[in-house]
Amino acid sequence: MPATPSPFRYPGGKSQLYPFVKHLIDLNDSHDCYVETFAGGSAVGLKLLFDNEVSNIWINDFDRSIYSVWFNILTHPEELIDLILSVPFDYQEPGDDQTNLEYWKTQKAIYAEEKNNPYSLRGAFATLFLNRTNRSGIISGGPIGGWTQQKTKISARFNKQTLMTKIKQIFAAKDSIHLTNIDAIALIPELPKKLPKTGSFLFFDPPYVKQGGHLYYSSLSPTDHRLLAQEILALEDFNWIVTYDPDPLIREAYSSLANRYEYQLTYSASQRRRAPEYLFASPRTKLTSFQKTELAPLIP
Repeated sequence: MPATPSPFRYPGGKSQLYPFVKHLIDLNDSHDCYVETFAGGSAVGLKLLFDNEVSNIWINDFDRSIYSVWFNILTHPEELIDLILSVPFDYQEPGDDQTNLEYWKTQKAIYAEEKNNPYSLRGAFATLFLNRTNRSGIISGGPIGGWTQQKTKISARFNKQTLMTKIKQIFAAKDSIHLTNIDAIALIPELPKKLPKTGSFLFFDPPYVKQGGHLYYSSLSPTDHRLLAQEILALEDFNWIVTYDPDPLIREAYSSLANRYEYQLTYSASQRRRAPEYLFASPRTKLTSFQKTELAPLIP
């Protein structure tokens, strides 16, 4: 299996937390359903499913362009693969720089045209293509290698065979994947009606507060972050964790919790570095540090 089973690239992606999340699922005996309301690339969820650590995963993303990729992987994988094969370059065959950049511009235009269509095959491919060929996977980041293509080529992160393998593997597991395109603030209050309290584990990884609009396809306002915290905190009877970039707004929003921690995460946008993040957990969730994820209590 590839290093991550997700077809997406994300700066500060949470795939590195997989051992820790798996540890928490074991510790809390929550092997039935794993839920991500801000799924993005869903690297942790997919690996848990493929490793038979959980029986089902729930992928939710309110961004229609991201949802369109998941929708088409689960419903039209062969058509998506055909589009991948049609790309005039690969990481092993860089192709012609000018042709590649013109192709990138075409896909950028298709993304702008189709980004609000959650079922568009063309939009799904354009979204996935830009994620694989933009700097750090950021939609507004511009092509890898820039317009000169001197030091790095746009093809550097576009491995056709790996992408096709991932898509086929996800499609093969479609009966164990529940996919939705719902605003998390509206979805969270509905979760107790749809999930058993015992056996479910929820991982909330909202867009960052400070750079959410720059790093992600969609972001939240300060009011949204506060409303989100209210809905999450109401799930007292479920096992869940929340991860965030350090920010006074978030520190205050989750101040009522006893399970409040800080840990170090490796980021890959612009340059590779380690930086602190917040981690919060429900009152019933058992927590311990595990391997590289060392939890330090957040001092009030």
